[in-house]
Amino acid sequence: MARVYVPKDTTACALGADAVAAAIEAEAKARDLDITVVRNGSRGMFWMEPFVEIDSERGRLGFSSVSTSDVQALFDTGFPNTGDSPLCVGLVEDIPYFRDQQRVNFARAGIIDPLDIEDYQSLGGYRGLTRALSLSSQEIVDEIKASGLRGRGGAAFPAGIKWQTVLDTPAEQKYIVCNADEGDSGTFADRLLMEADPFQLIEGMTIAGLAVGASQGYIYLRSEYPMAHQVLKTALASAYRHGYLGGDIRGSGQCFELEVRLGAGAYICGEETSLLDSLEGKRGLVRAKPPLPAIQGLFGQPTVINNVLTLASASSVLAGGAEAYEALGTGRSRGTLPMQLAGNIKRGGIVELAFGTTLRQLIETYGGGTASGRPVKAVQVGGPLGAYLSSAQLDIPLDYEAFAAIRAMLGHGGVVVFDDTVDMSQQARFAMEFCVVESCGKCTPCRIGSTRGVEVIDKIRANKEREENLILLADLCDTMEHGSLCAMGGLTPFPVRSAIEQFPEDFGG
Repeated sequence: MARVYVPKDTTACALGADAVAAAIEAEAKARDLDITVVRNGSRGMFWMEPFVEIDSERGRLGFSSVSTSDVQALFDTGFPNTGDSPLCVGLVEDIPYFRDQQRVNFARAGIIDPLDIEDYQSLGGYRGLTRALSLSSQEIVDEIKASGLRGRGGAAFPAGIKWQTVLDTPAEQKYIVCNADEGDSGTFADRLLMEADPFQLIEGMTIAGLAVGASQGYIYLRSEYPMAHQVLKTALASAYRHGYLGGDIRGSGQCFELEVRLGAGAYICGEETSLLDSLEGKRGLVRAKPPLPAIQGLFGQPTVINNVLTLASASSVLAGGAEAYEALGTGRSRGTLPMQLAGNIKRGGIVELAFGTTLRQLIETYGGGTASGRPVKAVQVGGPLGAYLSSAQLDIPLDYEAFAAIRAMLGHGGVVVFDDTVDMSQQARFAMEFCVVESCGKCTPCRIGSTRGVEVIDKIRANKEREENLILLADLCDTMEHGSLCAMGGLTPFPVRSAIEQFPEDFGG
């Protein structure tokens, strides 16, 4: 029986994948052809969606941007047994965008049926957990530390140190919390991984539970991800049925329970302590530190909080060994980071590479430059709180320290590209306005500072006492950076300052 693969992730469905899958099934039935349509995850080549694949003797063949109106002609060429259609782009593995990546987190994405646990196991799934069950908690934590894995959520804090703190803190109950409240502009890696390979996250969280002695985990999922919610619930039920979750994991006598909780629709709940308040049923407000969540987190108990990619990476570290993972990357930035190309970009999607590649290579070689064909003027990396980089800064290597050295951040790996028609004073205003809307309101520098910031930028844009207001804006940014309770207010000055420094002509300079 021929197998036809049609993605069911959010992006593909938004571009018509459900209708394409239904049309393929209907056309096969009309022609009395015996096929199975597998709803896989996306490969992350979003400009080609809906991206249909078939099996061949040489490997998987891909068909780009298939619409319902293409289906009849597709079958006329011998589909699904041949790749003679003009829509065929050849072997998926040979597409340069895909071929030249170093996929660890997304090694299975687009290949397997995300809800088939046997598919997951056939490509190395649950090898990490099997190994972890043979190790002590300290040995698991040591493996994570030796790998050099750092938090992929933005702060880049070493995961092993956080896990060690939770392991060393005595408590009857400990928790693993996955921050899946992916709210940064231009980011979608967490969503795609949950929709394309959910068992990887489940496995990573279970390993984290074994590592620190936690018996309960929660995935805090943003409410705007209904497809990921559906996939995770189904995958969790399967993991329980197959003994990979529950009171006796694979007959080991060890326990780990896991469930999904929907977020409250607030950007601030991506901040770990605000997330904890929301998870406890409270309004999401930032907590003062100390105490750290690793010592007093969810319900006052020691808690590991990592984002999706960090926890998913733990399964790869345990499966292949710390040395293999640490061999990827550069300096203190080890392993891979899935970069997300968005904005004015010709080829948007996921690009997973080892740290060290340049931003220019990412945008030009993988992204193909701007969708408009105009020159790149600015690139914002790291979400709405990340600095704006100019075209002269594109040769910066993608690693945490290189970005920190220029007062920028990699964050969650979101890359938003702008061409030379963008007004950067307007983008600076947007950064302040975003903080106004999304601030939890608990601290004055963030709550009031962002409101005053919008007013001051409006005066600068209107050329009212420009020099005096630029000085006032700089002072305001200093106050927000050093006086805010969390990164919401503390990092908002980064895009504002960088816009002024790199693009003074847009501020009347």
